[in-house]
Amino acid sequence: MPDFLVFQLYGALASWGDIAVGEDRPSLGHPTKSAIMGLLAAALGVDRENDAVHAQLSRQYAVAVCVRANGELLRDYHTVQVPGGKRQYASRRDELQMDKLNLNTILSKRDYRTDAFYQVAVWATVDEPVYSLAILQQHLQQPVFNLYLGRKSCPVSLPLHPVISAAVSLKQAFDVYPLAEASIWTDRLAESELVSYFWEEGKLTDAQRGMTSSMTYPRRDQVSSRKRWQFANRDEFYHAESAKGVS
Repeated sequence: MPDFLVFQLYGALASWGDIAVGEDRPSLGHPTKSAIMGLLAAALGVDRENDAVHAQLSRQYAVAVCVRANGELLRDYHTVQVPGGKRQYASRRDELQMDKLNLNTILSKRDYRTDAFYQVAVWATVDEPVYSLAILQQHLQQPVFNLYLGRKSCPVSLPLHPVISAAVSLKQAFDVYPLAEASIWTDRLAESELVSYFWEEGKLTDAQRGMTSSMTYPRRDQVSSRKRWQFANRDEFYHAESAKGVS
């Protein structure tokens, strides 16, 4: 059995970016792989410009998500004032200082999840990944950069409490996670009737997964280039069961 690094994610707001076109900025109901890899990179202190390490993390680790509470959808309506014309600006400050009499307005809608609670599992798909699970665990406990749930307006609201589980299946790694010890939020989990699991193949056998999928979804969240915001396709598998009896 591979070892699994399991940690919790909770925040008052979270936003897990889906494919966005035009003015709509939707959010998925659970963390994307690119968001999880970005969170790990931030904890490690890896700068966004370091494409090589971001690509290594994405290739060398697989992820799974357990949704303990879906939260609620919040849609935020934005108006953003920008200068007119086709001139390029180096920063928002430059935009605000130039062309003050030639202004346009961009309208957008941004989606968030409120009060959602997730567990994330990470495991290596190669023998010697660029960072070991123990190093990832250490930096999730003491991150170098601030950690966010998809956007900078969505900071984490609880410690991540990372735990390494050995000699168990993926399903067991989620189920034996010490929720009562890790989270002051556990009394709210009784309100959830369903627990959902999402995972990628990650070189796991049926026995190592401990569950079978009922659906497969295409996702475009495999990091190709963090610097250029380029992502590749992957498949994500889904399983759900009653929350009754789940620890």
